[in-house]
Amino acid sequence: MKIKESIEKEQINTLNFSRKEVLQSTDEIKLRLADLQRSQTLGNLLHSKVHITFQSANEQIYEVYTTVWAVASEFIVLKGGVTIPINSILKVE
Repeated sequence: MKIKESIEKEQINTLNFSRKEVLQSTDEIKLRLADLQRSQTLGNLLHSKVHITFQSANEQIYEVYTTVWAVASEFIVLKGGVTIPINSILKVE
């Protein structure tokens, strides 16, 4: 696995993302969506933060520790209005 680099949410808007799905199986994709929806609930009700691991277009792996405000059909919205495409997210903890 590639080396994971920590990033601040304010820096995410400087990254480019691919339209390619980063997960391999439909089970992984379903689990990711469930984790994202859970993190949205935690973010809105308790202002809890989660670790989100994602991949940029150049296949660099990043991790951000932040609050998820909304989960849409193709993107998630973080505190501050920063967005990440769902298909680029590897893991939510």
